[in-house]
Amino acid sequence: MTETLTETLAGIVGAGYVTTDPDVLDGRCVDHTGRYRGRATALVRPGTADEVAAVLQACHEAGACVTIQGGRTSLVAGTVPENDDVLLSTERLTEIGVVDTVERRVSVGAGVPLAAVQRAATDAGLVFGVDLAARETATVGGMASTNAGGLRTVRYGNMGEQVLGLDIALPDGSVVHRHSQVRRDNTGYDLASLFVGAEGTLGVITALDLRLYPTPGHRVTAICGFADLDALVDAGRVFRDLDGIAALELIDARASALTAEHLGVAAPVEGTWQLLIELAGEHDLTERLAEAIEGTEICGEPAVGVDTAAQQRLWQVRESVAEVLGLFGPPLKFDVSLPLSAIQRFAEAAGAIVAAHAPAAIPVLFGHIGEGNLHLNVLRCGAEAEPELYAAMMTLIAEHGGNVSSEHGVGSRKRDYVSMSRTDADIAAMRAVKAAFDPAGYLNPAVLFR
Repeated sequence: MTETLTETLAGIVGAGYVTTDPDVLDGRCVDHTGRYRGRATALVRPGTADEVAAVLQACHEAGACVTIQGGRTSLVAGTVPENDDVLLSTERLTEIGVVDTVERRVSVGAGVPLAAVQRAATDAGLVFGVDLAARETATVGGMASTNAGGLRTVRYGNMGEQVLGLDIALPDGSVVHRHSQVRRDNTGYDLASLFVGAEGTLGVITALDLRLYPTPGHRVTAICGFADLDALVDAGRVFRDLDGIAALELIDARASALTAEHLGVAAPVEGTWQLLIELAGEHDLTERLAEAIEGTEICGEPAVGVDTAAQQRLWQVRESVAEVLGLFGPPLKFDVSLPLSAIQRFAEAAGAIVAAHAPAAIPVLFGHIGEGNLHLNVLRCGAEAEPELYAAMMTLIAEHGGNVSSEHGVGSRKRDYVSMSRTDADIAAMRAVKAAFDPAGYLNPAVLFR
């Protein structure tokens, strides 16, 4: 990082938005889990798409690598620099446009936190389709870059289904504005979809047009307990296709025991495994939910919430899991997709792998069972056990027909395992796309490829 580049960046964004302070950079170079750390030489915080583009051009000309940072909630070291990079933060891109209640859409900056989009939609009598536990911190630009899913995927789909248009600053310093006011626009390549899930390797998303939905008039929520994971999976198959399904979440009873002990949030049902189900629609779906539950092999009676307060108490069981995980130090996280038929076998084998490599560790499984998207968190796993345990778990996922990355992205943590889910031809095609947009390979160089 030369003094000349620092001055150039200050001239683009203003001196107050560029820093080389080692203490500031040190805090920006560690990932959300606290497990992975990198190196950077400067932090720059542009305030417009044109400033982002100018920063990229300046760094390109200076031969400096750039790592993009949004809310820094990546769980796969996706925002950790490895090459004494310039950190480009989107945190100042926070404009929220007026909600279009007729077309049900809103334009927002990439640095807007998810919770702010949700509040804007709610204030307009609408709802945004993606929800995450990290809603107060995760930014919509980063969520689009990883094609995040979350708690409502079974109803509304992943982040990609919510994106109607994008502004993207490209590695060559140009800006693409890909927007359309019509509902059907098939003119040329679907460029917006190319950047969704690209993890910032092809360009920097600076703004998004997002789809919104009508707010359901009625909701009903339930938690059911199961003695057997296969029985829960069978129930999940039924519920995911049920008209009005709004959420379908697997909870490991080990997680509920921890939330009860440390947070005072206990699961209100029996069973080794728990399933949170929510239906939503324009009329009361309580009877439909009850009929569906009757056909499942549950333990004891389900807990059902019809009013808002009761629903929030049930949701607290699921959302407290994310909070309790950090009490044991940085957990080792695995985000995977599996065929539903393989989940029981995977859970048993994963427990055995954890016991073999880290006997004192606690494996906790939860996630979005409707899509087979599971989050395995290994608590009390020391750094010395991580390399072999991680490699063994990736192999196990592949052996069970799974995908090594579901909604968290590849980042730098999983780049060595991409070949477990993609063929050599797939990877070569992705590299060709990367080379076409970023021939110098300076943008997010640690992400996706080695």
